[in-house]
Parts: sequence; C-alpha cells; structure tokens
Amino acid sequence: MKTNLLSTVPKFNNDDWSSASELREYMSASNPEMPRIEVKSFDSSLHLTGKTRIIPLDLSSDLKTAYPATTPNLMANFLRLCAGESLQTDTNATSEMFYVIRGSGTSETEWGVTRWSEGDLFVIPATAKVSHNASSNSALYWVNDSPILNYLGVTPNKQQFAPLLFTHAQITSRLAQERSAPDALTRNRVGLLLGNPACPLTKTLSHTLWSLYNILPAGATQLPHRHNSVAIDFCVTAGDNTYTLIGEKIDEKGHIINPIKAMWTSGSLFTTPPGWWHSHHNESGEDAIVLPIQDAGMLTYMQILDIQFVKSSS
Repeated sequence: MKTNLLSTVPKFNNDDWSSASELREYMSASNPEMPRIEVKSFDSSLHLTGKTRIIPLDLSSDLKTAYPATTPNLMANFLRLCAGESLQTDTNATSEMFYVIRGSGTSETEWGVTRWSEGDLFVIPATAKVSHNASSNSALYWVNDSPILNYLGVTPNKQQFAPLLFTHAQITSRLAQERSAPDALTRNRVGLLLGNPACPLTKTLSHTLWSLYNILPAGATQLPHRHNSVAIDFCVTAGDNTYTLIGEKIDEKGHIINPIKAMWTSGSLFTTPPGWWHSHHNESGEDAIVLPIQDAGMLTYMQILDIQFVKSSS
C-alpha cells in the first residue's frame, strides 16, 4: 500500500498563509541595503605554528550569515598539519579547491589517494570526507562554495566534474611560456586561468570556482581592473613593498581614487570587494605571485561578471 505523502503535510487555511506575507512599495525597497563587503586581511601567522587543525577565515558576522562564510558565496580556510598527523575536511559544497602552501603529503577521497607537495593545487567535486595526511609539516589553503549552498538550503545530488590536479611543475612551466610571449609586457595581467574540461563555456576551475595564477614581475605595475565577483587573493610569494591598491572609483586618467593599500606577504590573503577597482604594484627586486579565487564560475555562467580593464595611455 502506497503512503500518501500529502497526508503528512500540515494543513493551513488562507489566514495562516497570508499572515506573514509582506508587501513593500517598490521604489523604497527595490535596492535593499546589503551588508557591505570590505577589504579584509588574514595573515600567514595563522598557519605557521600550532597543532594540526582547520583555521576558518570566517567573516559571517560582517556578512550577517548564520553559517561560516568568507564571501557571500565562498568559504576559505587554512589547514595546518604537523608531520605524521592527519586531518579530515567535510563540508556541504559542490566544489573544493586545495592549494599546498608548504609541505608534502596525501589526500584520500572516494576516488583514491592524491599525492601533493608545495605549490600543487587540486580541486574535487561534491564528496564525502577528505582525509589529509602530512609526511612533513604542512599547510594547505582550502576554499569551497558551501555558503551559497547554505543560503539556498540545498545539498549536491551529483558530481559535476572529476577531480583535477595542477602540479607546481606544470604551472611554472606554462607560466614561463606565457611570460616569454612577445606581447607579455603589454598585457594587463600575465597569468594562467586554471580550467576544467567540464566547464567549456566558462573556462573556469569548476562550475562555481574561478582561479588565476598571476605573476607580478619585479618592478612591475598591473593597471586597474574590476569585476562583479568577490576575490579572495592569496599571496603565494612576494618581496617587500608589493601591494594592491583597491578603491571604488577611478579618475579620468584611470587612477584609483582614495585607494586602500593591501600588502602582499607570502602565505597571507586579502579580500577584494565586488565592483571595486584594483591595481597590483611590485616595488621589490623579486617576482611575486598571487592566486585569486572567486565565485566567477557562477557569475560568468550568469553573464554578469563584467570584467573591465583600464587601458594604458602609452
């Protein structure tokens, strides 16, 4: 005998359904004031010492969410693993990115064991728990899209892509090719977008995640650009006096008005608010590398990313 599922649903009359309904005048409510997304920094000291643990980079109090979030759609964390120890990660997400800040070890998933070392990056789809095992003192940078799933109140029902590993050797070899290209010095950025064959339209790391491995050569300046996604900018390596200028507006010459200066220090990160102009500056004698992670996979698919570049006047 089949059970009538509707018989278990509470019955409501019209008064019950309408009592909480809200009607708002359009002009006064069409552009609600959302929590302001600010430039925030998280220092490398968070993962340099201490016991094996997950270090959430949680800004939920600023974003007014009831769940951990670094941006409205993404959650970033550091993982610290002492040599010979293990750590499990488990979250409600469709996409998880891990970048190896230092050390070596393995990560075990339902697809098998992935070996990693410093500079490697791997991405996995919706999955059960991941067991990370360190063969030396290690730190990983972990970003996932759990906030947007928590906001919608959903869980993944299928895996949208297969796991991918980008080794440090692969990345640096291809980056060297791009850097030696004839037009490299005239580009706004010299970097590599990390792509997934399951995302042929958006050309992104996953259906939600976007990632760029961007080099900022010694003495170089990368002119301002902006986009509607929030960026979480992780500094892989940088010398002294390397920084990003971030501001809401530019003047007629393309200079950022009243910018905030976010310093680059190896192993640290900062957030770049949506729609804000930002330029990168390296006044040191050594090359720097930044790894921004954004929710731009989703925004590109929605056709609202809107990347804009300031053009050189020369």
